[in-house]
Amino acid sequence: MIKMGLFSFLTSDIAIDLGTANTLIIHKDRIVVDEPSIIALDKATNKVLAIGNKAMQMHEKTNDNIKTIRPLKDGVIADFTAAELMIRGMIKMIDTGNRFFTPSHRMVICIPSGITEVEKRAVKDSAEHAGAKEVYMVHEPIAAAIGIGIDIEQPNGSMIVDIGGGTTEIAVIALSGIVCEASVRIAGDVFTRDIVDYMRREHNLLIGERSAELIKIAVGSALPELENPPADYEIRGRDLMTGIPKEIKVTYSEIAYALDKSISKIEEAVMKALEVSPPELSADIYHNGIHLTGGGALLHGLDKRLANKTKLPIHIADDPLRAVVRGTGEVLKHLDHFKPILIS
Repeated sequence: MIKMGLFSFLTSDIAIDLGTANTLIIHKDRIVVDEPSIIALDKATNKVLAIGNKAMQMHEKTNDNIKTIRPLKDGVIADFTAAELMIRGMIKMIDTGNRFFTPSHRMVICIPSGITEVEKRAVKDSAEHAGAKEVYMVHEPIAAAIGIGIDIEQPNGSMIVDIGGGTTEIAVIALSGIVCEASVRIAGDVFTRDIVDYMRREHNLLIGERSAELIKIAVGSALPELENPPADYEIRGRDLMTGIPKEIKVTYSEIAYALDKSISKIEEAVMKALEVSPPELSADIYHNGIHLTGGGALLHGLDKRLANKTKLPIHIADDPLRAVVRGTGEVLKHLDHFKPILIS
């Protein structure tokens, strides 16, 4: 009995949503870390200067001695060393209340469903290098489904569209598995780049990624006409004609135009997944509709646009940004129960 108590004292279980844009960590049923997936390093020594929000404040404002790195691109690890340093730093942000031991971690990490074996290995290796003793992985759409309260073990088909930072994951889930899926590398990051390009093209205004991100959050829209439109947004950048900083107002209709092509590609992927669904599951989806999760679900009018395209009911998750990590946390809590869906 004592041994078991000591063991649980030494192991600290965590669930991680290692996202391209944000990383969230659950420990003891609480979200303890919710930070941008970015790290700032000293170029000369490779010493970590900042992680998460603090590093994001430095992003695109650094001098020659500092570099900011976003270790993930398109949902997968692009810079192995930076990813490992970032995971390690974010785990340190959790106060385990345990001063004497460096606890060994059991980790459940969610991964895109369209990931290759090499990419999967990179996730596992970087988690192990960051101190994990046992690493389990779960596919993002399955975690999202669990996170919004869908009973994935039922023979009922549910369709999840998870629009993250790096990828949009589309999956039809039934009987604890993914029946058909599509993963497109078009999501929040691409929307941000679309906005940067649009501002340069249409307004001769050069803006950074962070400013484009703020525009996306404030007036990001999937439709040029909305019933309850957001107010215009004031943005500052550099005038490409004069080289002087200037401020302009942008409307949601402009941003809908800027994002139109990328959203169309997501629509195509959704239609494709619907086309290859088995007929019995199609009947379930007709009845249950499509569930939207991830930050992209917060784009104004996206639910309406998808409903027009698919002629199906669209449900936006209550807390779309945290659906995946909540599901990953549930998996962590009931590891034995969810064994069939774990990838190790």
